[in-house]
Amino acid sequence: MKWKAEINGFRSFLQLEKGLSIQSIEAYLSDVTKLAQYFESIQSDIALSKIKLNDLRDFIVEIANIGLSSRSQSRIISGLKAFFDYLLLEDIILDNPTELLESPKLSRKLPVVLSLFEINEIIAAIDLSSNEGQRNKAIIETLYGSGLRVSELIGLKQSQLLSDQGFVRVIGKGDKERIVPLGGEARKQIALYIENYRNHINIQSKDEDVVFLNRRGAALSRVMIFTIVKDLCKKAGITKNVSPHTFRHSFATHLVEGGADLRAVQEMLGHESIITTEIYTHLDREYLRDVITQFHPRSKQQ
Repeated sequence: MKWKAEINGFRSFLQLEKGLSIQSIEAYLSDVTKLAQYFESIQSDIALSKIKLNDLRDFIVEIANIGLSSRSQSRIISGLKAFFDYLLLEDIILDNPTELLESPKLSRKLPVVLSLFEINEIIAAIDLSSNEGQRNKAIIETLYGSGLRVSELIGLKQSQLLSDQGFVRVIGKGDKERIVPLGGEARKQIALYIENYRNHINIQSKDEDVVFLNRRGAALSRVMIFTIVKDLCKKAGITKNVSPHTFRHSFATHLVEGGADLRAVQEMLGHESIITTEIYTHLDREYLRDVITQFHPRSKQQ
């Protein structure tokens, strides 16, 4: 193995001085080993002190060419930076070639979003003649009409509904409270569900304030919400990979597409950072690009 003494020293440094777990140490060493194997593959006996920035860039190009994702490349670069920082600390090298080594930009995977047509198809697939039909319609309307997380939906209490004001008080991550507008259709369906179904079942004492209940009068589980959504999508012929969270994404995307202020959407979703919400601007840009491509006369193929 190339640089065996230096790698063993790096291992001890990570273990004794950094106090890292075995898994983390092995990950760092794996990154360095990949670099060593690269130089061996090109039959180079280069010393660590002779490695330059361009050598490392060539290595990154090589691992990209074999199919490693941007995320994997970034992790390897992080490991190499830690290794060369150690070498500099130990005076094994005089200059750190990783200082200007940039990680590839990570593309954020865009979430699945339903069109308004698809949402209407899912709602139309609900069997309102069944005992749970009205409840399920209220659930879908609430997910889409307020952008709630699953955990927020199943924990929603009647005392949090400010229906006369058109809002719902949500307890989100970290027990943080936020006020979210509740769409007119969601308010209507919740009221119908409570009047026609919830008020006529035996409710368990611990769940007396919980809005959405099963037939035994107990709060619904996360699994049950997923099952309801999957079954409705199957009935509606929706082939996208839809989960309850998809309605949250759709809620935010449709707001942004309609011109809603990003900070307002951030507040409604309960995002700590505007950066998290900005993914919906990317979705909006895709939508705008498609509109231009489809309708602008200069964008059509001649």
